[in-house]
Amino acid sequence: MEFTIHYQILMWVFLIAVVMGAVANKTNFCTMGAVSDWVNIGDTGRLRAWLLAMTVALIGVLALEASGIVTLPGDTFPPYRTANFSWLRYLLGGVLFGIGMTLGSGCGNKTFVRIGGGNLKSLVLLAAFAGPAAYWMLWGEIGGQGFYTLFFEGWIQPTAIDLAARNIQSQELGAIVGGLFGMPDVAKLHLIVGAAIAVAMLGFIFKSADFRASADNILGGAVIGLAVVAGWWITGGALGREWLDWAQLEPESPSRVAVQSYTFISPMGDTARYLLTPTNTLFINYGVMALTGVILGSFLYTVVTRKFRIEWFVNAKDFLMHAVGGVLMGVGGVLSMGCTIGQGVTGVSTLALGSILTFVAIVFGSALTMKTQYYLLDEKGFIDALRHGLADMKLLPKPKAA
Repeated sequence: MEFTIHYQILMWVFLIAVVMGAVANKTNFCTMGAVSDWVNIGDTGRLRAWLLAMTVALIGVLALEASGIVTLPGDTFPPYRTANFSWLRYLLGGVLFGIGMTLGSGCGNKTFVRIGGGNLKSLVLLAAFAGPAAYWMLWGEIGGQGFYTLFFEGWIQPTAIDLAARNIQSQELGAIVGGLFGMPDVAKLHLIVGAAIAVAMLGFIFKSADFRASADNILGGAVIGLAVVAGWWITGGALGREWLDWAQLEPESPSRVAVQSYTFISPMGDTARYLLTPTNTLFINYGVMALTGVILGSFLYTVVTRKFRIEWFVNAKDFLMHAVGGVLMGVGGVLSMGCTIGQGVTGVSTLALGSILTFVAIVFGSALTMKTQYYLLDEKGFIDALRHGLADMKLLPKPKAA
């Protein structure tokens, strides 16, 4: 079989990512923009598109698992359903990523879409800041010790909750409910809980007449969600099982051979690793192909529609904001084990509690950053602007007028 099946998997991953990139550009699907629209002007259109992507992905995974076509193991990449519930990692990483994507003008997926459309600011953010930061979190070493292990694991891991010790074998919501109430049929609970959540989400999403009238928002959410389902099917279905069996027997197995779907922060680090040793094709994995596919899809769309535009930094402050944002995206995204797509859509499709926590933390970090930036425009000091932002979010009392 040699590497034929590996190349086949990667080609499917790449082609689906091309479609994702083109559709995301066409529909302006943007999770940071979704938060911005909601916080700044009360428009929930793109937020509902994001929620639709989650719901479509969730329904797809429920269908794949109920039919037996795919069974998601506990060691997916990332390990969404792990029983090691590292709540601090999800919350802290999510907040850092939310801040970073706001400063950097877009999440991981949007960064690739913007690069494909000619945005050199996003290219610099990826190549000089987010990519290297993700690389160091994943692969960096200092004195023979991993960067993450050295700076994070020692104080984050002790806060993790071992669910298995509480007779809960997974952080998937059905498993948690079953463990807490002594209900053994976890697979059935998974389907019941998932179906109830999906119905509730669809009701909320399509309650808005404006959303129902927006073909772009519906198309963007549906395609992103279906792409995630396709990723799970490719790597977790019959072809994926052959791929996993082959990798176990292959003396030089490629990296990241695991059941997985689309996520866009670890691919930044993986791509940086590959570019450091471009002759080592074993480093070309699912994430690398997903990253390049989204960029190419966006590029093709902008060329065909004549929307390709070169963009550069407005000033030094703009550059600094993107630099800080890129680093926070790389660090926060790896720390939380995913981004607005990797955790917010792919992770949520598995009903993992950590993915839901990460989604909430990302939205919080992004919204608070936007609120703080707004008050900084009024020439308030940072602490004062932060207090006003927290007050707007009902987390602190409203400061008294001077």
